[in-house]
Amino acid sequence: MAQEYKLKGISSLDLKNGEKREVEVDGIEGGKVLLAKMNDKTHAMSANCTHYGAPLKNGVLTPDGRLTCPWHGATGDVEDAPALDPLAKFDILEKNGGVYIKGEEATIKASRRSLNHKCSPQGPEKVVIVGGGSGTVGTVQALRENGYKSPITIISREPYLPIDRTKLSKALMKDVSKLLLRPEDYYTSAGIEKVTDEVTSVDFNKKAVSTKSGKSYPYTKLVLASGGTPKKLPLPGFKELNKIFVLRTIQDVEAILAAVGDGKKKIVIIGSSFIGMEVGNTLSKENDVTIVGMEKQPMERVMGEEVGKIFRGLIEKNGVKFRMEAGVDKATPSESKSEDVGAIHLKDGSVLDADLVVLGVGVAPATEYLKESGHVKLMDDGSLECNELFEVQGLKDVYAIGDISTYPYHGPGGNGSLTRIEHWDVAQNAGRSVGLSIAQPASKPKSFIPVFWSALGSQLRYCGNTVNGWDDLVLKGQPDEGKFAAYYAKGDEVVAVASMQMDPIMTKCAELMRRGKMASKSELQNGVNPLELSLPAEVKI
Repeated sequence: MAQEYKLKGISSLDLKNGEKREVEVDGIEGGKVLLAKMNDKTHAMSANCTHYGAPLKNGVLTPDGRLTCPWHGATGDVEDAPALDPLAKFDILEKNGGVYIKGEEATIKASRRSLNHKCSPQGPEKVVIVGGGSGTVGTVQALRENGYKSPITIISREPYLPIDRTKLSKALMKDVSKLLLRPEDYYTSAGIEKVTDEVTSVDFNKKAVSTKSGKSYPYTKLVLASGGTPKKLPLPGFKELNKIFVLRTIQDVEAILAAVGDGKKKIVIIGSSFIGMEVGNTLSKENDVTIVGMEKQPMERVMGEEVGKIFRGLIEKNGVKFRMEAGVDKATPSESKSEDVGAIHLKDGSVLDADLVVLGVGVAPATEYLKESGHVKLMDDGSLECNELFEVQGLKDVYAIGDISTYPYHGPGGNGSLTRIEHWDVAQNAGRSVGLSIAQPASKPKSFIPVFWSALGSQLRYCGNTVNGWDDLVLKGQPDEGKFAAYYAKGDEVVAVASMQMDPIMTKCAELMRRGKMASKSELQNGVNPLELSLPAEVKI
């Protein structure tokens, strides 16, 4: 039951427009709320982001009342990934020389508002979703919160409900209960069916999905969200030998951890991009880890040589060794157990002893089930071409999101160029866009700027996209200390921003990008600080 609680250290509502202030709640241990003033009205709400608990006092408050997390770009309402739950809001009043809020203790402590998507599905329409990842969660949540009352079926070959896949590589977490994005009772209450099966084909004329078990699932709207398949190396030894792993599922994590055992293993990570760097960093605490990469510096293809060197330095401090500008020749067996890998041979003739190997060499769109379906043309990389609404070109009532979707990018430097973005956050936002389109066909989906993050000895934040490349870099901060903001420019236009230990610079830049007001390269070079730029209310994308 809601009751009044006094706020500590505040006697009146004296905030200025656009100001935020975190205050403690008297009588509730650890209880805090955030006060924010917009258009001459002060609001009281949860103090922490509902994603990973970032303090929203450090977030970005826009003129249109959009409060954005300083870490991963989530917003205060159910609008943008990666936060699934909205903030709780509380009535606020002044009396007896103090300021009070009205709310329930449990809600104040939880720092979130629980959603009620209870539904008893009915009607002739039916949404079928292929895949059980981040995009799927975004889709089903947007469907129910926007009034869709018909049946929803999720078909996924993974035996568990949608999980926070980012924690697999960043923490090698395997406890399903700690990974689930939503508990089972959420899906049950919302009337969402989860089927564990593998989709083998789609009949787009009959509007039906067929599975490996022989069943068929009719649909009126189909959302393809089947994600990616980790690539493997077509080199001698890699197919035949054991203890060579990829990382995509909980089962993959379990297998890796079983091979690591009590630690003190020689581990070779092949691939110096995000998965390889994250896994290498996580395993370095009790093992001898070597990362092998083809570029001069890790993550160079996306982040550039100068920034990649920063990441390398951070990981090296944790004991990881690097073999860069290196090609892999073959894997050979262990002398003690011939069925297991024992070494990785590089093209320069050097040999790396290995008790186990983890491959982080990219993913391919998981669209094998569509190759014989007809009426659909896969792009050269195996993805599906979509429009701005993520509708698959040439098909009616079919959408594609996440790793399998190539769509027109209209953010800075995009100019509508087709791009495929393999980021968890993008998949969920695309799912929310699709769910809204299906539930409310006349609506206009909210724009979003791609955001991703990574754990590389310190937390990396990134927004934007370099679909048409970049030709210059403006680096600010103290890069040698792993504290920086990197601005990637194409001509004079900043198309992407990466940061470490400089929150909320990435979030502010993402909001500026949404509004077409991001500082230019020349302005940054002349000392302009994006944190000091004002945000217009209108959205340009």
